[in-house]
This record gives sequence, C-alpha cells and structure tokens, in this order.
Amino acid sequence: MKRNTKMIARTSVAMLLSLGATHAFAEELRFWTTEEQPERLARQEAMAADFSAKTGHSVAVIPVSESDLGTRATAAFAANDLPDVIYHTLQYAAPWVEAGILDIDAATDVVEALGEQTFAPGALAMADMGDGYASVPADGWTQMLVYRADLFAEKGLAPPNSFANVLAALDALHNPPEMYGFVAATKIDENFMSQVLEHVFLANGVSPVGPDGFQNLDEAATIEVLDFYKAIAKASPPGDLYWDQSRTLYFSGNAAMIIWSPFILDELAGLRDSAPPTINDDPTSPALAKATGIVTNFSGPSNPGGAAWGDVSYFGITADAATDAAMEFVEYSMSEGYSATLAIAPEGKFPVRRGSADNPTEFSDLWATLDVGVDRKAPLGDLYDAAMIDEIVSGLDVAQRWGVAEGQLSAASAIINSQVINRLVREYIDDERDAASTVAELNKAIAAVQ
Repeated sequence: MKRNTKMIARTSVAMLLSLGATHAFAEELRFWTTEEQPERLARQEAMAADFSAKTGHSVAVIPVSESDLGTRATAAFAANDLPDVIYHTLQYAAPWVEAGILDIDAATDVVEALGEQTFAPGALAMADMGDGYASVPADGWTQMLVYRADLFAEKGLAPPNSFANVLAALDALHNPPEMYGFVAATKIDENFMSQVLEHVFLANGVSPVGPDGFQNLDEAATIEVLDFYKAIAKASPPGDLYWDQSRTLYFSGNAAMIIWSPFILDELAGLRDSAPPTINDDPTSPALAKATGIVTNFSGPSNPGGAAWGDVSYFGITADAATDAAMEFVEYSMSEGYSATLAIAPEGKFPVRRGSADNPTEFSDLWATLDVGVDRKAPLGDLYDAAMIDEIVSGLDVAQRWGVAEGQLSAASAIINSQVINRLVREYIDDERDAASTVAELNKAIAAVQ
C-alpha cells in the first residue's frame, strides 16, 4: 500500500509538471556522489543542471570520499539530515535498508516504472531484499579473463571460459620466459588476489558463507579450485604477483592470459601514456586490443553454468528524501540522462540497464559509442568488435559476489578482508600442504573470523 500511495503521488506530480506547474513543486535536492574527481564532478553537475531545467528541481552535487561514505551516512541519519539520493556501492545496500537509511519502496517503484526486464538480472539480484529493491542499479563492471585471442586462434584453442579450457591453453602456450601461460595473483596482502580468488571460487560454485553465515567449504569442489589455481600459478613467473606484473607482462606480449578489471580496456588500446602497451614499437597502437579476447562468465567442473565476479553501484533514495523529486532524479539519470551517467567513466561503468521497453538494446548500443581513454580518446565500439562488447556487458547478467544472495555480504567481506584465504592458498601453491589439509585449514581459519 505504501508503494502504491507513492506511485499515485508521483504520477500526480508528473501530470502537474506536464501542465507547467513546476514552480509549485520545485524541490532542492542533495545528491551525494563518490565520483569526486574534478572531470567526473563536472559531468554530474551538468546532468543536475539539465534535470533542473526540465523539472524545476535543483540538485546540489556533493562529493563524498568513498572511504568516508559509511560514517557520513550514519551520522547524517542520526541527525535527520540525510541527502535525498546517494550514489553508493553494493556493500551498503542491505545494511542501509536494515538501518532505515534507504527507502526500499521508493527504489522499487523506480525500478518497476523503468521496467525490471530492462535491467541486468545480476545487478537487480544483488539489491533484491525479498520485498523490494534496496536501491536502483546505476552501473557496474565485471572482472575479466583477458587473453590473446590471436594465439588461441592459431593453436585452435577454445576461449578460456572454463577451468578445462584454461588448462588446455596452458599446455599449448606456456613457454617461459618468452610466453607465460598465465600471470596469477599470488601477493597475499593485495586486495587484487582476494578479488581474483573470489572469482575463481565463484566459477566453481564454492562460497564460505550460507544463509546463516559461515559454512564449511565443499571439500571436493574446493580441491578443484585449489588444483586449478596452483596450475595457473605454476604457469606464472615466480614471486609475489599482483595487478602490476600481470598488466606489464600482458602488455609486453609475454603472457597469454591474465585476470583484470575493465579499466584495462583503454590501456590495451594505447590510449593512456602512463600504461602503454609495449608489444610493438608504437605505444599508441591499438594492435594489442585487436589481438585480445575477453571472458566474463567463467566456469569450473562443479558449476557448469559458471559465474562472473561483479561490482555494481546504485542510486539509493533515502528515508529523509523529498521522495517524489528524488525518484524523478533517479529515473532521469537512468533514462534520458543515462548516457551522461555512463559517460562519467565508460570503461568502468557498464550499462546495468540495457535499454527501454521500446528499444531493449538502446543503452548497450549507446555505451559502445562512448569515448574512453586519458591521453587519447576513442569509442569502445571502434576498439572492440560487437561480439566482444556483448561479452563485456553480458557479464552483469550473471554477476555474483559471496554472501549477496544469502544476505551475508558483511560476513563474506570480513572473511575476504582477513586475507586468510589468500595466505592458505598461497601456502598450497608453494607445496606446504596437500589439498585436503588445505581445505581443512581454510574451514578452521574462516570460522575463526566470525
């Protein structure tokens, strides 16, 4: 009933606005955003100005550091001084609903008005509270397995979208030091290793949390993960490896496969001078981008459907909001203004809303036309073919994270942040214990985090 009342109120406002009575309903909205870099702020302020011109509602764009967002929101809630809309990461969605910070009814109304079917299912699922959506999915990205598609084609290899296909590619391509089959993350105190490991565990359907919090890892499926990770680590250079070495070796043409975020997409094409491809003599050449393939959905033997590791950001409408105007702003940002929302940083902002009811691929198609790059600019669609663009975007359909579906994201985050999984997997890679003993040690260490 509450949502229906809001929908009636919002519809009434829209009807009156269409009659030109904008001044009677003008609101002064406050919008918190963690996109605080000057160029990104300028884009958001331009969006706010356009929205204001169309509706009469003003929007103050307020930058908030991502590291301070949680404490700022808690303090503002206690003071009854929350902003109207908050752009936030996945980790806050469920806790802020439970704390009363977010208006789940308003967010759900917006999603339903825009059309649930127009959103990436994985992005919606992460915000699903059972009786509605915590916030409105805004944009996201999925971790990617980046590979030399040209070398795979030469050897007749299938794309590395499964443990088995990756291992087959290692056998065919690993020839150090000229070519390493993989550059796996092995530096245990780097969050990069945590993300890569979670991706590999998810691919085989293994999670350390269930509906009630910590759960024992399935031994057989976890051994499959450990054996796979040891294989890609043994096909990597020695040492403590993280994102830096993996990018450097791939860019120099000395690695066949790496796992990375989509923020590598512009660099692969020679558009960023601080991270140039060195595969040939031209650091601005798109040659490496043209030779590269991408896999987002990746599977293990115990989980043939696979999974993608995804990170999604949301527009949260708060409990203190001028609700109708805040809903209008979020709807605008996800429809008429969605191109501007994505253009803030296209390489890291995949369209979680694919299109509209009338044009189901409207925003996916638009995203491919947006410029990426730092020192030079080019549209993604000019750098990568349509099939690869589809692969990049479609990862959000099946995006997952430990603990989200079970309502245990906080427990999963505590386990990840403890880095016990990184440490014990590295010890297994270094042959300090066998697989079964490592699973037992993992279960003991994870349980101790709780």
